[in-house]
Amino acid sequence: MTPASPVRAFPANTTAPAVHKRNIIAVASGKGGVGKTWFSITLAHAMAKAGRKALLFDGDLGLANVDVQLGVTPERDLASVIAGESTLAQAATPYEGGFDIIAGRSGSGSLATLPASRLMTLRTELQLLSQNYDWVVLDLGAGIERTVRLLTGQSRACLVITTDEPTSITDAYAYIKVTAMEQLADGIQIVVNMVASQREGERVYGTLLRACREFLKLEPPLAGIIRRDDHVKDSIRRQTSLLTRHPGSEAASDVEAILRRLDQGL
Repeated sequence: MTPASPVRAFPANTTAPAVHKRNIIAVASGKGGVGKTWFSITLAHAMAKAGRKALLFDGDLGLANVDVQLGVTPERDLASVIAGESTLAQAATPYEGGFDIIAGRSGSGSLATLPASRLMTLRTELQLLSQNYDWVVLDLGAGIERTVRLLTGQSRACLVITTDEPTSITDAYAYIKVTAMEQLADGIQIVVNMVASQREGERVYGTLLRACREFLKLEPPLAGIIRRDDHVKDSIRRQTSLLTRHPGSEAASDVEAILRRLDQGL
């Protein structure tokens, strides 16, 4: 990790029109394979179980897999919106867990190369649609590419997922650095996923926090720790939400605890 100039906290991006209700939570990661999409699904389901009207938006342009993990085939998806065949509202599909999803289309590479102007328009449309929901969970693509950065803007909070792998921690740091320097999110929080214990999760968070303090002069808070749980793999294999198949599992409890902390802090 290389030193950088001090970066301010996360002021709102002023390049997009403001809306009255900012309730979009972006979920990001510096690399793939850290459980970002699974976490996004479980968080949206936890919101629904808590009585909130929630929307899960699959913003992983080109590599979307929310629909795959949930075993659904929506009649309309994000690709149909991009093609002008439907609106975002029309693409919102109810899921049996009590929340809506706007699915992407896995392998649709054209979405990942959208012009910046079209991405900004899509982001604005999502902000307007969010007024119909209590919370919107935006599942971003892994990495720090342009599409990911642009969709992050105007989110209420950005949850960065990491694991205990050194490359995951390094890439999470890189995402925080770029997002902070471009002033794309009001608040970044850390979620440590797939660790053996709370203590191990705190160790991972401490490593990432020290790097942010030393090089960025930032202290992103810990949103929560999710313990490694074989029930997660089972639910993904079965293409079912964890909170449907194993609602009492450790990982499910950990995600619900993160939602409670988000409610208190937002």
